[in-house]
Amino acid sequence: MEMKCIMVRNIGAFELTRTPIGNPMDDEVVIKVEVTGLCRTDLKLIRVGHRDLVLPRIPGEEVVGIICKTGSAVTGFREGDRVYVYPGIWCGICPSCLAGAQNLCRKMRIMGFHRDGGFAEYVIAPAQSLIAVPPVLTAERAVFAEPLSCCLNALELGDVGKDKSVGIWGAGPAGTLLHRASKALGAEPFNIDPDQQRSERIRGANSCPDRTFDVCIVAVGSKQAYEEAIIRLNPRGRLVVFSGLSPLDDRLPVSFNQLHYNEQMLVGAYGCSYRHGHQALSFIADGRVAVEDMISHRMPLDDLGPALELVENRRGMKILLYPQAWEK
Repeated sequence: MEMKCIMVRNIGAFELTRTPIGNPMDDEVVIKVEVTGLCRTDLKLIRVGHRDLVLPRIPGEEVVGIICKTGSAVTGFREGDRVYVYPGIWCGICPSCLAGAQNLCRKMRIMGFHRDGGFAEYVIAPAQSLIAVPPVLTAERAVFAEPLSCCLNALELGDVGKDKSVGIWGAGPAGTLLHRASKALGAEPFNIDPDQQRSERIRGANSCPDRTFDVCIVAVGSKQAYEEAIIRLNPRGRLVVFSGLSPLDDRLPVSFNQLHYNEQMLVGAYGCSYRHGHQALSFIADGRVAVEDMISHRMPLDDLGPALELVENRRGMKILLYPQAWEK
């Protein structure tokens, strides 16, 4: 059997095509994709490539769907189950995995990067990576688990907790989730974004006010934002490097005397671990983090081109793609 999918064969282009669905290995399942989230990482992957990308590839790392076939060794899941797919496959035995940081596993293979992802009608995933979606959640709400997981990892590394002030540069989908998750953890977040519509939406500001923060998180790929954030740190504050920069623009002058005398810390945050997926679904299911109002566009997979334009020009918030709908 064949399925409709988006295929990237060369950087800078993609095609809507058909390809065999394939059969699951003993420890894998076939998932009928209900919805896939679109993010700026997908835009980067298609337009300029990515460190972890192996071509040719079907992109898509934010996936929720229904299991329609299971391998012979799969236990704990059955056909008809709705699942969120944690995008990674990890070894489970290296120091990073044993420390609960599967995202740093040197053998990590990411859906949509090293193996085919959810910009397709079906995706094959290992049972190891599946998390059952709570019955109270729709697929549309559950698909926020992946971006929220990444935010929860950043907040964990930033030691965000009760009464801590958190400066967040960016008020797009990631900045909004960081804001809401920070509040859920008892912190006091404030967003800075030059886009007035986005900053007002989250009651932030177009520029940073004359104040400092316990934690600064940069959720936009801007060198200027990092330069500003690091000088806004309180003593013993933490700067969380959440968004990457272009390799041509990723060197910043940092005063190590500032870090020394103020006992400040810089910490990187990349992706998320499997446990963050469980945490994210719990936060969404019990209402600690609202997500449904963030959906600005619902589009068929066939309209990926216009959807990428919306992301590039920041003309929406969260865009959801539907491979199974709008059949032509």
